[in-house]
Amino acid sequence: MPMDPSFVGRTYPPTAPYHVGREKIREFATAIGASDPAYHDPEAARALGHADVVAPPTFPIAITLAASRQIIEDPALGIDYSRVVHGDQRFQYTRPVVAGDELVCVNTVEDITSRGGHDFLTTRTEVSTTAGEPVVTAWSKLVVRGEG
Repeated sequence: MPMDPSFVGRTYPPTAPYHVGREKIREFATAIGASDPAYHDPEAARALGHADVVAPPTFPIAITLAASRQIIEDPALGIDYSRVVHGDQRFQYTRPVVAGDELVCVNTVEDITSRGGHDFLTTRTEVSTTAGEPVVTAWSKLVVRGEG
């Protein structure tokens, strides 16, 4: 069943705050093989002008992927997650994510198209501090494979 294009433009409520912990950044950096000292050592990060360890550029996926459940699990949209393939991801930064940030996400359905029997869902997630300071915008494209 194709996704309903009337969802384009729908914005979901802000998520609960996510506390960015120093260890979460270190674990993520280690998992992706990012060895830059600023990802692991507070002093190295401070020497570069950051308040604490800085997250690798792809770290927001850890936050935005969980936040996207609002869209994926919306029964009215009708996504069969067993048929989903991740098609694309990009980030546009206002500033880096650092340990100690309290971040919230606001998800918006940006586009829904169908091609070749498959549905394509593009979402935009605005990530900001609990005080409203913009940090990063993340776009994600999901492909919901057709049944044929």
